[in-house]
Amino acid sequence: MSKMKSGAAEALHGVLRDGMTLAVGGFGLSGIPADLIEAVRDSGVKDLTVVSNNMGVDGKGLGILIEAGQVRKVIASYVGENRLFAEQYLAGVLEVEFTPQGTLAERLRAGGAGIPAFYTKTGVGTLVAEGKPHEVFDGETYVRERAIRADVALVHAHTADTDGNLIYRHTARNFNPVVATAGAVTVAEAEVIVEPGALDPNHIVTPGVYVQHLVHASNRVKDIEQRTFRPRAEQTSPELVNN
Repeated sequence: MSKMKSGAAEALHGVLRDGMTLAVGGFGLSGIPADLIEAVRDSGVKDLTVVSNNMGVDGKGLGILIEAGQVRKVIASYVGENRLFAEQYLAGVLEVEFTPQGTLAERLRAGGAGIPAFYTKTGVGTLVAEGKPHEVFDGETYVRERAIRADVALVHAHTADTDGNLIYRHTARNFNPVVATAGAVTVAEAEVIVEPGALDPNHIVTPGVYVQHLVHASNRVKDIEQRTFRPRAEQTSPELVNN
């Protein structure tokens, strides 16, 4: 059966349901599966638990699911630049489970690897560790963290073949590889899609065995969460250098 779908809506048809857990790749607005996120919004599903590093920004990325009132709980490492997310969290509208960034990545990786839980020193002695089992190894205290296994994972890749093998580009690699393995069903969007055998196996990051559905990502402007500039170094004239 072909993994290729005509668009995001078709790829998610029959996959989404109310109350499900959705893991989404990306970091802020970098490497997010924007087409798939919009298809989730348009589907109208609600009471979602969303697992992602953060929830994008107001009106963009996962922020559109917050605005549509489709999210019940968020598992993330920080609130980020999303003002509405912060407001709903502080108002008690959204349930939020904060997880240290590295721990979140490892929880997703463990979920994809079939590891139910692991121990880490990160968070010991803080609110993050409250109510969780602790264990002492070699004289050091560790907290136990549960793996994350999502009902559906959404990822964005730069290049894919029609078998679902994925390659990511630069910063967009971020959380996408661990999210891709953590879903019971993984749906990927890719900017470039080639025929099987066209990709160098040494360059493939996510093997196609993890991907059930694949769509061609639309050609859209890639938003930048924050623009940071530095002044150009002043050019010294040759005359001054020679003198």
